[in-house]
Amino acid sequence: MSFRIQVTGSAQRAVEAAVPALVRERVASRITAGDATLWGDEAREEASRRLGWTEAVSVSRGLVPEILRVRDRLRAEGVDHIVLGGMGGSSLAPEVITRTARAPLTVLDSTAPSQVRSALDDRLSTTAVVISSKSGSTVETDSQRRVYEKAFTDAGIDPTSRMVFVTDPGSPMDRAARDGGYTVFNADPRVGGRYSALTAFGLVPSALAGADIEALLVEAEGVSVALAADADDNPGLVLGAAMAGAAGSGGNRRDKLGLVADGTPLVGFPDWAEQLIAESTGKHGTGILPVVLPATASELAQRPDDLQVVRFVRDAAEGAREDEITVSGGLGAQFLVWEYAVAIAGRLLGIDPFDQPDVESAKEATRGLLERRPEPAPAAFIAQTIAVRGTAGLLDGVHDLSGAIDSLLARLAPDGYVSVQAYLDRVNLPEVSGIRDVLAERTGRPVTFGWGPRFLHSTGQYHKGGPEQGVFLQLTQTSGADLRIPGIDFTFGELIQAQAEGDAGVLADHGRPVLTLTISDDARTGVRAVLDAAHGPAR
Repeated sequence: MSFRIQVTGSAQRAVEAAVPALVRERVASRITAGDATLWGDEAREEASRRLGWTEAVSVSRGLVPEILRVRDRLRAEGVDHIVLGGMGGSSLAPEVITRTARAPLTVLDSTAPSQVRSALDDRLSTTAVVISSKSGSTVETDSQRRVYEKAFTDAGIDPTSRMVFVTDPGSPMDRAARDGGYTVFNADPRVGGRYSALTAFGLVPSALAGADIEALLVEAEGVSVALAADADDNPGLVLGAAMAGAAGSGGNRRDKLGLVADGTPLVGFPDWAEQLIAESTGKHGTGILPVVLPATASELAQRPDDLQVVRFVRDAAEGAREDEITVSGGLGAQFLVWEYAVAIAGRLLGIDPFDQPDVESAKEATRGLLERRPEPAPAAFIAQTIAVRGTAGLLDGVHDLSGAIDSLLARLAPDGYVSVQAYLDRVNLPEVSGIRDVLAERTGRPVTFGWGPRFLHSTGQYHKGGPEQGVFLQLTQTSGADLRIPGIDFTFGELIQAQAEGDAGVLADHGRPVLTLTISDDARTGVRAVLDAAHGPAR
């Protein structure tokens, strides 16, 4: 079998407690058969439309020849650079697939003007673009489509020869792209975005960039029989039970899951698993919070009692560390095992793993801001050219940057977590992610880091629908070098600002404390100031 899992300590006890019942109830074989009753009456309608991922390997095999024909055509025409415009499930799986395969792919999963411009300025004459959106109406991908169509046209290149679309059949994008003469691949509409790694959404951009998608499907097929078996050693049952049921020393469920890449040949897999876990389980006040951790993370030394650790290693057969979950295996197998495991964890938690009831609220808030164009709320104060804003009461009596961060962290509960949300250019400002490690060391609590707006399609559901435990640090930027979106009356800069403000408003409506730090045009200086302030002593 191409997947191995080892569990110890609390995770092992959770497996021993839950898996025998899962086997008796034939949960694995019923998932494989498409039984939508497994998650209760309220989830039945949604689940009945979202179990196509169990058949993804067989369905996707029929797409492979046409995908490879398009790849060969583009190569023959001199294309040597593939850009993917997509968000969430449309971008995270291709990024993992291509990075693991060392196949170069530019992932444009942002509305930050400088990041969009960097992509546009990179080898346009030999570039092809994949635009991926399940709904066909995602605002980020529609904006990316528009800007690339104009760029190709302005350069004298026929966009229909350089742009490929991936979407559900009958979506607005599907109809418009086909009418415009573009190449279109349809994905299985019975598969939700975060479960779509082995569908056209994962395969098309990855193959065009040079990854071996046939081998990926073979890896997934190799574990499919074991995943369908009602057996105690079914890796999906074991992983699902370990995630959902592990308890700390006080007996409470460990509802934070540290995802650590520790010697695995898979590059970036925890980032894909983060969306699958958070968006599937974080709702109705419960869930599992995935926390992507470097192997040197302070959380691994301090080991909060509510944190369960999963290590991705080269060979789990060598055994797991004390009280951890250790997994290894090929990428295709990992995708399918984790999809089964999260669906099983949803059953154990009593939630529907296929809906995302709180994702739309941030989108609605963004649309409202773009329609009204209100003036930004005045800053509470300006510190080192950084405008500081906060939810009600957060900044009372605060006058400097360190004090603002202190005030946010003072709201952190003993079972809480910190979420850093950077609505910044992740290509040109990677150093900002260092604030995660600073705050984790300082607080002794799990800290998540997300690039905005991409995390809105990932952990955004958990932050609003999960337990009321988080405190939120937003980093945004004012940009004088904005970029217009062709055919739309707002810019990329206005869009990303509305996305940040909209999500902050929704978090505040849910009673979550939010500190927003808006950096001026000198981004690197602003980032250094924030990092310096974050080091300050906690109260």
